[in-house]
Order: sequence, then C-alpha cells, then structure tokens
Amino acid sequence: MSDDLDAAKRSSQSWYWWGIPTFFRCPWNEDPAAADIALVGVPHSSGNGSTERDQHLGPRAVRNVSGFYRRSHFVHGFSPWDAARVNDLGDVPLPEAMNNEACVRDIEAFYARLDAAGTRPVSVGGDHSVTGPILKAIAGPGRKLSGGKPCALIHFDAHTDSYDNMPHWLGARRSAAHWAAYTAKEDAVDPHRSIQVGMRGHPSGAIHKGGVGGSSRELGYRVVTMQEFEDLGVSKTVELIRERVGDQPAYITFDLDCMDPSVAPGVSNIEPGFSGFTIREATRLLQGLKGLNIIGGDVVCLMPTKDSPNQITAQLAMVMMFEMICLIAADKVPEG
Repeated sequence: MSDDLDAAKRSSQSWYWWGIPTFFRCPWNEDPAAADIALVGVPHSSGNGSTERDQHLGPRAVRNVSGFYRRSHFVHGFSPWDAARVNDLGDVPLPEAMNNEACVRDIEAFYARLDAAGTRPVSVGGDHSVTGPILKAIAGPGRKLSGGKPCALIHFDAHTDSYDNMPHWLGARRSAAHWAAYTAKEDAVDPHRSIQVGMRGHPSGAIHKGGVGGSSRELGYRVVTMQEFEDLGVSKTVELIRERVGDQPAYITFDLDCMDPSVAPGVSNIEPGFSGFTIREATRLLQGLKGLNIIGGDVVCLMPTKDSPNQITAQLAMVMMFEMICLIAADKVPEG
C-alpha cells in the first residue's frame, strides 16, 4: 500500500492544485544551508501606515498562484529548478507584527542566517520597509553575500523611498519611505553604483529641491523617471543599469506600483495619473540584467484584497519573482 501511495503522490506533484502550496511548488525546507536560492515570504505591513494595510497577505497570494508556473525560462533557455537548489524557507516570523521597528529587527536577524549560509534570497513582501533590513543583513561590512562591500541597488518603483528630511513616517522610523536613505548612509548600499527606475506621479506636497527624485540624487543615486524611461526605451535603460552597476554585487527590489494600473490594480500606492511599465517592458528590463552578480531580490507592495478576480497582480508578482530566480540561477548553468 505504501508503494502505491508514494507512486500516487509522485503522479500528483505536477498539478498546481494538489498538495501544500509553496512558492512554485518548491520543496519546503527551513534550513538556509540546504538551498542555493531561498524563497521567503515577509508578511509585514506596519511600515507604511499611510496606505492600505493588507500587504502582509502578499506571500500567501503568490504561493497560491505560483503553483502552475513551474517551468523553464523561454528567453534564457534553462530551468532554474534544475540549475540550482531552490527551496521555500517559509515566512519570516514577526511576533510583534504591529510594531514596525521590532519587525525590522526580526527581518534582519532572519536574513542574517541566510547570509551566513551563503544563500541568496528572493522574497515577497509585505510593504517596502522590508527591503531595508534585508539589505542590512546581506550587504555591507562583515556580510558574506556582498563580500563585505556595500551592494549596488537596482530599484524599480513609482517612488524613491528616500525620505531623509523627517525622523519617522507616522511613527515608523525605518519605514517604507526611509529605507533607501538609511541603507545608503549605513553602508549596506553604494548609491553611486545604484539606480532607481520608474518614478512617476504628482508630488503630495512641495517639490523637493532637485525635482522628482531630488532626495535620492543628493544621496548619490541615479534616478530614471518614467518620463526619461519612455525617452530611453528598454535597451538603453538596460545599458544604463549595467554600466552603473558594473561588477558590484547587486540587489533588485521591485515595487509593483511601478507597473501600469491597468495590469497591476492590486498595489498599495497606486499611481493612476501616469502610465507605468507594461508587463513586457518590466520582464525585458529584468531579463536584460542576466550576468550581473545578483545577490538577492524582492517583490513588494502586493495588495491581494484590491486585486482583480483573476489575481493578475499576484500573478505579476509571481512573474517578477521568477525572473529574479532565473537571474541568480543563471550562475549555476554550465557554459556552452
């Protein structure tokens, strides 16, 4: 009977509706040392109290939709699941979920375990405050994945998240609005090798000195607004990113609000007044980064409770997560 049961399980594993949901139906293994690439959920939503709070539901939504997407990459021509050990490590435990500063502490401690094991994370949030502690855990002095150096940040977003002129955001000090500033000041990110792409939308108040992205430019970031991207196009923007990053260890963060609202309605900081990236533009931008030394990545700001009935935004999060997994796994593919 046990042989029949085992055979039945093996036969069922290819169906996305069968079994316990994990990211892309990957094995569930909480040991960082057992994976080359760790898939992690960060169900956190107390870092951005000015918008809707349901971003902590993002990891569950992506696990649910990603079961059917386990496949080889059409453009890159390989299967990441064959090239690398890719496991679902589960969710970061956040026992003080309503306290942003406690969550930031716990997220950094969780990812420090991955850094010590040399395991590269690809994560789903959560609001954008999760990126700060992840970067602090895997990049900068004493960190293994970055070789002890600050990393280059490749940041896709409608907003720069680099507030540096206020001490907190509705009580959250290491918030979704501050992380791009404090990680640069604390040597986790080298802003002079980093780039922010896709910024758009009307400002909520007086325009910062230097215009849109002025606070980031003062820190040293290269800012490519959506208007500039439309002038450059995908290929020139990819060239700009690659030139900026060079051989520096790099981390990708992808806020889903950089997408056009017509294809990503379920985000927490939607920008309806200006066009965002199309699906094709976003995937081509990520695919153009193959060969860079990507030490990790995340997809943030998914709002499942605002998504369309077919969960298109959750599926977009799944697609961007898959692209990042493939960029990291590409290092494991034999040449030729």
